Amino acid sequence: MAILQLQTLIARFAAEREWERFHTPKNLVMALTGEVGELSELFQWLTAEESATVMHHPTRRTRVEEEIADVLIYLLRLADVLDIDLVAAVEAKLLANAERYPVEESRGRAVKHSDLKDFPLNKPQQG
Repeated sequence: MAILQLQTLIARFAAEREWERFHTPKNLVMALTGEVGELSELFQWLTAEESATVMHHPTRRTRVEEEIADVLIYLLRLADVLDIDLVAAVEAKLLANAERYPVEESRGRAVKHSDLKDFPLNKPQQG
């Protein structure tokens, strides 16, 4: 299902319940933040290894899927209310990030773009 189809389903769901008046950008951001918090809570005290296997546990899997769905629903609704073309926004952001994080400087490194020059790759000395 395409993004616009999902947004239409979500908008219809809200309209049937007459919730549009509550779906202001501020309220949707607050709801989105709350759902991200609920998703974070599922991973909060897990080790890195435990977090990598969370989907192997049926109950945890269901909870993670539900929270991710809630996050996506609010994000899609927010973009719809703000009239943001999510596909275009993501494409533009990926292009910008490609410039900020050149492959040869970024590969395998968890360094913010502004720090790439300050923390150069450790290249072997030639000589």
